[in-house]
Parts: sequence; C-alpha cells; structure tokens
Amino acid sequence: MEEFEALLNSGKTAVERWVKAHIGKSADAEDVLQETYLAAFQGFPQLRSREAFLPWILGIARRKCADWYRAQEKSRELLTDTLPEREAPSGDDSAVEETLAALSERDRLMLRLFYQEMLSQKQISARLRIPEGTVKSRMNTARARFRAAYPYPPNGGIHMQQTEKKALPAFLPEYSIVWKDEPAFSVECEELTGWFIVPRIGETLLWGMYDLPSRKLDIAYDMAVTGPASVHGLSGVSIRASVLPREACLAEDDPMRDAVEASCGGHEEWQFTAQEKDGYTRFLSAEHIDHGVRTLTTFLDGDAFMDSWGFGEDNCGMPVRLEQRGTIRRDGSVVTSTPGSAPVDIVGRCGLTLGGVQYDTVCVMDLEAYDAGTVSEKYLNREGRTVLWRRFNRDDWAIDRYGKRWSELLPENEHLTVNGRLYVHWYDCLCVR
Repeated sequence: MEEFEALLNSGKTAVERWVKAHIGKSADAEDVLQETYLAAFQGFPQLRSREAFLPWILGIARRKCADWYRAQEKSRELLTDTLPEREAPSGDDSAVEETLAALSERDRLMLRLFYQEMLSQKQISARLRIPEGTVKSRMNTARARFRAAYPYPPNGGIHMQQTEKKALPAFLPEYSIVWKDEPAFSVECEELTGWFIVPRIGETLLWGMYDLPSRKLDIAYDMAVTGPASVHGLSGVSIRASVLPREACLAEDDPMRDAVEASCGGHEEWQFTAQEKDGYTRFLSAEHIDHGVRTLTTFLDGDAFMDSWGFGEDNCGMPVRLEQRGTIRRDGSVVTSTPGSAPVDIVGRCGLTLGGVQYDTVCVMDLEAYDAGTVSEKYLNREGRTVLWRRFNRDDWAIDRYGKRWSELLPENEHLTVNGRLYVHWYDCLCVR
C-alpha cells in the first residue's frame, strides 16, 4: 500500500493533466480520475516493473477516458454506412479539419476513432459491429483519401507560393509611443506566449531580440508551423524554430551577453507541439537540440515543463480573447495592479510609430505571470498580432548572476515603477510575417 501511494503521488500530476486535457475540468474528469486510481490500486500487484508505473497508469487513464466517451454516446445511434453526410464544425479553419470535412462520413469516422479516440482496429470493429478485416480495409481507404485531399506534403513541408524572403533589420528602428485618451479595443490574440507565432498550419514568422541601448539584433528565430502533430493523444500542430546565425558575438562587457549565450548557445533548433483549443493557446511539448543532443519535455513532465512552457492551472494556456478589465493601471511610468487579480491586462490604447509606419495598438502588460521578476509590454494591432514587445527586469532580478542591479548595468535605459518597485528596460522584440 505504501509503495503504491508513493508511486501514485509521484505520477499523480501527470495523470490529472492527461485526463483534464482530454475531458476538461469537470466533475466527470474527477470521476474518471477516481476510476483510474481504483483500477490502478486493484491491478498494482500484477505490475511487474515498478519503473513502468507512469506509462502503465496513463494507459489505464486512457482506457477510462475511452469508456467515458463511449458512455456519452449510449443514447446516440451508432454511426453506420447509411448515415448522411454532416457539416463540418463551424469556425474551424484548420487544414486538418477542412480536409476531414471534405471526406465522406465513413472515412471521417474511421480516422477520428483511430487517431483522436486512439481505438485499436479490434476496438473499432466491436464498436461499429463490423469485421476487423473491414475496419482495416476502410482505414486504408480513408488514409489514402485524406492524403490525396490534404494540402501539405507528407514530410511536413508547406506548399507556399514563393515570395521575396523577408528579413529583420540589423538594428532596432526608431519608434515612439503616444498614449491615447480613447477606449482600448478588445482583441483576439492567438499567438503563443513568448514566441509570437500562431499555432495554425501555414503560419511563418521571423522574430528577433534587440539589445538596448545599442539597438543591435542579438538573437533571431525563423519559425514555421509545419503540419499536424499529437502529444499524449492531444491534437495540435508541429512548429519548427531555427536559430539564425549571428553576424558577430556581443562585446565582453555587454550585460546581455550571458543571457544571449544561454538562450541560443548550441541550440541549433527548437521543435514545439502546440494547440489552440477552447479559447486558449498552449504548448504541449518542447524539444531542443543542444550540441547535437535532443531534449524533449511534455505537459506531463511537471515543473520541468511548466517552469518554461506551461501557463495557467493544469497548463490551460493563455486566453485568446483579451479585454481591458482595469486590474492593471498605468499612469506614465507608474504601474499598479489590484492585489490578487490576474497578472495580464490591457492597460491602454497607443499610437505606435515604428520605422516611420503608424499603428493603432493596445498595450498588454504582463506583471511576472510568465517569469518572476520581469514585466513585459506587448503592443497588439487590431488583428491581434504583436508589433512591438518590450521587457523590463526588476532592479534586483538575477543579481547573483549579473553582479549588479539593472539600474547600474543599464543606466541609460527606461525605468518603470510597478507596485512601488523599480524595473529597468532590458530588450525589445520585433516580428516579421
């Protein structure tokens, strides 16, 4: 009993995240979890390898989730060959859903049962009451028809019209921010937190970090959403992020040197799986190559994932719909927030002139939601795309690493006072789509 409890406590977070990611946060999810734990307890004496406890109990959770889905459909008529075509879900413009919608109901059903509900061919045979050989034949046909209709090649590449290659400027263009005495508009921002790309097939992006006060481009990433992907049964998209070569290393006394080296030293490429679902965007997995060694973490890996890639309870993600709630207020360089309120809010409407181009934007402030000791400003246009992103460090942020306060390291840079504490402007980010 003690051994089971110890193993369950070590893997409980992963099991809960898996179940809630598939069923949602509800009483049903809690019921499925309790059924999973009971079945695991009853079957524990037969588990041969204690090292295999986590994948073993996740397998039980997967079966219990499948049972739950089947129970939801008991009152519905089983789908058969005679059912008419149904329309695709409205508002879903992903390439996968569009391709599925173009298939027949029978093909669509076979693919959803196998890839989304993760049923074996034997389980599909029992569910549809047809021979297993028929399931295999129909599955092969459905796959072939999906491949023929899918607008992206099987290797994950993207068919795109060739256009002139875009590039980031070597130095940050001059910009000005004028706060408007006008209501801030609400916006739909589908970008992934910290990486600016929208998790939708076909999206591409160049973005870079600019050192201040030198305004020099320090790190640049070439990103693309390359195709559909799945992590622990959750459907999403695969994203490639390649670090572009730097023209020159930073000076020895540049306060950004250590951070730049830590961010891209040896990291030749990142691979992410992410999704937009239920009004939120979230990462599902992150993998990087460091000196030829691949390291992968997923949303089931606890703090190892959540500290860098997770956001919200059980990795619910960042909400897409942003509206000004008044929980964060800004008056010039002074920022205050309501105690206990959400740390992200629109703080006002701005006229942003960047490189001679004028933008109507709202400013979204993040008060240490993503990284303790840091504050950010994100200037979004009406399409919900980042035009400019600015980072500020609390004056004593990482003082053990850098040896000085940021007001000493970057005395020329802009300051903010946030809830009575000093923050110093560190660097900016620009995006090119």
